Amino acid sequence: MDDLYTLPADGAVLAPLCGGYTGEDGEACVTAGRIPGHDVYLLGDSKRPDAAPLRFTGAELEAAGIDVSKVA
Repeated sequence: MDDLYTLPADGAVLAPLCGGYTGEDGEACVTAGRIPGHDVYLLGDSKRPDAAPLRFTGAELEAAGIDVSKVA
């Protein structure tokens, strides 16, 4: 897949993935979801829900240490 951003994200549901307490502002969380029918995942910022999520392949997330089986 050349450009992950050309895929429509219809049906993708973002859910929080939290990593731990970061101080007064609470947990360090991203929102993550899978684009249905593709090995493409969305990662957003839970503290900036208005910002467009970034897109990654499952292999890219696995290489970064993220278990894609935990992403809806």
